Amino acid sequence: MTETYGASPGEEIVVLRWRYVARSVPAARRELRRTLERWGWDAVADVAALLLSELLTNAVRHARVPGREIETRFSRVGRVLRIEVHDASETRPLMGLPEEGAEGGWGLPLVDSLAAGWGIGDRRGPGKVVWAEVAAAGGPAGEGRSGEFFGRGATPGGAGRLVG
Repeated sequence: MTETYGASPGEEIVVLRWRYVARSVPAARRELRRTLERWGWDAVADVAALLLSELLTNAVRHARVPGREIETRFSRVGRVLRIEVHDASETRPLMGLPEEGAEGGWGLPLVDSLAAGWGIGDRRGPGKVVWAEVAAAGGPAGEGRSGEFFGRGATPGGAGRLVG
């Protein structure tokens, strides 16, 4: 079951839960694309799917906590899409440029270059939320922010759906 709710007028949030397995990433991308199609936001689907892939892959690879799942939230407020990945690990990702020719380490620099804004925040309970925002076609361009933004963290969650 996908949990969808509106936290305030003009806002809709889709909450899903995932296991710490690689196959969760393409499944989450499919769910995001379905959500964006339903909202009529197909124009940002490719960028949004890439951002989700990077954030969720980081959680799957580096934030595993036994007995816990990863939670994704897709929300829209006005003309801004927010993608959140919640995990129970207290370890915060660090952004740096990898060595030339490195196969890994490019995720957060890619997120920084594509997102209108992104950050890392606290969440209820253990762990963190890593988020990225994309302006819908015709929406505000964003400020190109990066880094750790606290106080813009998680919205109330629910049961969601365990996938994978």
